Amino acid sequence: MSLAKNVEFLRHFPKMNGFNGLGFYGRNSSAAESSPLVEFSDFGTNPGALKMFKFVPEHLQPAPALVVVLHGCGQTAAGYDIGAGWSTLAKRYGFALLMPEQQGANNAHTCFNWFNPGDIARGRGEAGSIRQMIARMVTDHQLNSRRIYITGLSAGGAMTSVMLATYPEVFAGGAIIAGLPYGIASNVREALSGMMQSTSRPAGKLGDLVRKASKHKGPWPKVSVWHGSADRTVNPGNANEIVKQWLDVHGLPGEPMSTGDVNGYPREVWWNADGETVVESYTITDMAHGTPLGLAGNDERYGAEGAFMIEAGISSSYHIANFFGLTDRVSPTVEAAKSAPAPKIVPSAATESLQSSDLAATLWSRSHKPVRQHNPAPHEPKRRRIDVGAVITRALTAAGLMK
Repeated sequence: MSLAKNVEFLRHFPKMNGFNGLGFYGRNSSAAESSPLVEFSDFGTNPGALKMFKFVPEHLQPAPALVVVLHGCGQTAAGYDIGAGWSTLAKRYGFALLMPEQQGANNAHTCFNWFNPGDIARGRGEAGSIRQMIARMVTDHQLNSRRIYITGLSAGGAMTSVMLATYPEVFAGGAIIAGLPYGIASNVREALSGMMQSTSRPAGKLGDLVRKASKHKGPWPKVSVWHGSADRTVNPGNANEIVKQWLDVHGLPGEPMSTGDVNGYPREVWWNADGETVVESYTITDMAHGTPLGLAGNDERYGAEGAFMIEAGISSSYHIANFFGLTDRVSPTVEAAKSAPAPKIVPSAATESLQSSDLAATLWSRSHKPVRQHNPAPHEPKRRRIDVGAVITRALTAAGLMK
């Protein structure tokens, strides 16, 4: 069966056992009791019909920053917060946290609609709602409008690409985990194709997609890209495409200016004329689809293992916060109490709240295992060609939808 026929089948197949062509909709228990996030509804016209959750620690740093965090499919704001540890980082380093949440009425699997033209343009749909939330946070909490950052996983990572492209003047930086470049899809078929095959495009064409998304002419946000080399949900080649897109926007060469290992994983770096790192890329060798977790540089742990929250020996949340420049100073209350034992997050809370499948996860083999290797070779492994039709056919057969 061809990819096109399979996609059409998935799009028109009626819902059965939670299947709607975008993955199985599993358990999604609330983690509200474990996360300090609070819901806030009065933030504007909300054209994308999203929910707004926030956390503002008691003690903010001077000129406080804001980090916007976007969850993946089947997840909630509170669940992803517990899994990735962002509210713990916000409390320790004194910055505000905004976590938009998708609703089932917009997407049956609570994926941000990063491929829908009505949701990915300035002032429209979900992108417009997130922008309104940011404006309300800055006003209500006197945040520094020049210190606004955004990150997300999977569909949330792809939506991070959307926000960086459509509102580049708003963000000082962003971090995309297992996501996709901006502008490569305008419908479900193109989205699935991009996820599975990651077609290579000229850097100039990718950069033009960002430049045409707004009237902004620069300066441009800095970008950190994270992807597991064994990801079978979003093809790892998408990381290369995201890097190409933002290197072209920044006017930088394709070859990295510096390479090295961080916690045993390859990192490539590009900097601008002022010597500031503006693009970086982490390849988490042998890791499947998800957010990498591990001890941070200060030997503390942020987040907890669960579905798509993978112990990999490297704390992506901490390194992203560091890339944003947020880890230089510790919050006064944390500094005063640093001699006391740090509270531990119970892993089961994240596991309960993050059991749902991510976008199109059923189209891929579940035979891969979480990371076991923490000292990989300092180069990206070769990527094997995948027989897309065969993979989809096997997935549909396993789901009982084909014989």
